[in-house]
Amino acid sequence: MANIKKRKVILWTLWALIVPPGFYLIFQYFPPPEISFNEAAAYLIFFILACLLPMNINGVPTYLVQWLTIAVFLKFGLFAEVVLSQITMIIVILRIRTFESLSVRIPFNSMMFFAISVLAGLIFKLAGGQIGSLDLWHILIFGLLFQTVSVVANQMILYIYVRILGEHKDFFSADTIWDFCIAYLVFPLAIILYISETYIGMAALVLLGIPFFTLTAIMRMYNNSEKVNSDLKKAGEIGHQLAARLSADEVLDQFVTQVADLFQVDYAYVIDYRDGKLLMLRRYEDKEFLSIDVEPSKYNEGVAGNAIVNNTSYIFDNQSQWKAITAGYVRPDTESLMAMPISRNNKIEGVLVLGSRSQHAFVHHQLQILDILSTYFAVSLEKAGLIQKAIAKSERCGLTKLYNYRYLDEALEKCMAQVNNGELESLSLIMMDIDRFKGINDKYGHQSGNEILVALAGLLKDIVGEEGTVARYGGEEFVVLLPNYSKDLAMLLAENIRKQIEKHEFLIHNDLEEERNTLLINITMSIGVSSAPDDSDDGMAMIRNADRALYIGAKQAGRNKVAAYTK
Repeated sequence: MANIKKRKVILWTLWALIVPPGFYLIFQYFPPPEISFNEAAAYLIFFILACLLPMNINGVPTYLVQWLTIAVFLKFGLFAEVVLSQITMIIVILRIRTFESLSVRIPFNSMMFFAISVLAGLIFKLAGGQIGSLDLWHILIFGLLFQTVSVVANQMILYIYVRILGEHKDFFSADTIWDFCIAYLVFPLAIILYISETYIGMAALVLLGIPFFTLTAIMRMYNNSEKVNSDLKKAGEIGHQLAARLSADEVLDQFVTQVADLFQVDYAYVIDYRDGKLLMLRRYEDKEFLSIDVEPSKYNEGVAGNAIVNNTSYIFDNQSQWKAITAGYVRPDTESLMAMPISRNNKIEGVLVLGSRSQHAFVHHQLQILDILSTYFAVSLEKAGLIQKAIAKSERCGLTKLYNYRYLDEALEKCMAQVNNGELESLSLIMMDIDRFKGINDKYGHQSGNEILVALAGLLKDIVGEEGTVARYGGEEFVVLLPNYSKDLAMLLAENIRKQIEKHEFLIHNDLEEERNTLLINITMSIGVSSAPDDSDDGMAMIRNADRALYIGAKQAGRNKVAAYTK
């Protein structure tokens, strides 16, 4: 921020020292000829039209004003050309989207345009050029000199300025080559305009202006259609990438980054609409995901709230259009905003808000592209949710909702690999079996046994918490996988589990009685413990070792005991 303020002071100081005195000196030493009001107005209108109708080349707006600039210089001299160049500069910088503020761009561009005009005009004079000459070769040679000096000076000033700011810029870049090509392509138009206007007057502006601006308009429409087609193609590619994601988080992250890149935005927010509240799901600023420390807001607040209430997309071109209605999460340097509701099954699920530091950063066709992308996003999110449910179902026991043997086997192999490569210092496994469970089923019924299994699963999850993974191994057997647990620590946890289960009363329904009454019963468990790398370096070996400790060290020793595997 301090550097920007310093740059503003330097630029405006230099501008005050160069441009106003320079205008005065040019007027004194190179006074313009007498110009009629109609002539000045006609050229000014043509300048403004040329600035308002740029061609788009390689995604960059190109302002074809050189043919008018050269014609004005050859007819009216340096002062008139400088004045019109400054007017051109003001219109162009107001239309070009950039992150730099106008308070920086205006003085720099004003000095740059002024320096280019003066340098080209002085070299024209020193080389022997004459204003108002009608000699064709004189006009061609010295007009071409003026044009060449203008283009070279423009590129040199930009190159030096960018290098002073510490940024990289190749002098012979694609943009530079395009500037030279365009300058020489429009040069014949300038000469024809100058000669024609000398002989037939203002009619020359009309005769040349009509085909020029018609062609410009056609090229703009063509470029716009090409841009739409390009964006549609990219939207299709993004849709395929979203469809390939298997989790909701992956879909969200992919959607945000791809949309931000496609529309070249500075900020992107995905906001969930739930229970009358707006909740921030993703906060993406300057190509980085930030922590979501935004308080929920009411569903009808801010730009996102407006989009939900009215079920309508919005484009705001500058702060004055949205400042009064925005929520607090939008950055203060944001100028343009675009908001679109995200719907699924004809129900609004959330809102996507895109922001840019530049004014007029968004165009209407982008709303249509964003609507397509939002549909891809909603469908991919629903698909990812279904896949996650299917995966969860395949990894969970249908009765207890604990992880099943399949999941345990994969988790055990991953943890064992981490032990073997040094990522985990130790790994322990606790295997448990309900004592005399068959007798409970025979006495009270299998449904009562299932009630015990469900309650036991909940109790084990509460005891273990985040320390490890609890799984139902099969039947009445349960396993706890404990990363970075030594055998001694696992034994302490196993003993704690055994004691809590022993004193816990399980509520069941007696299905074998005529009247299905409820009663409380107690159970006990025998437990075996095995560890790695102490006991083995293989996952299946750990299970066998824990199972051996369970049956030999606990079951055969009288049940309701904890035993460790010993070699």
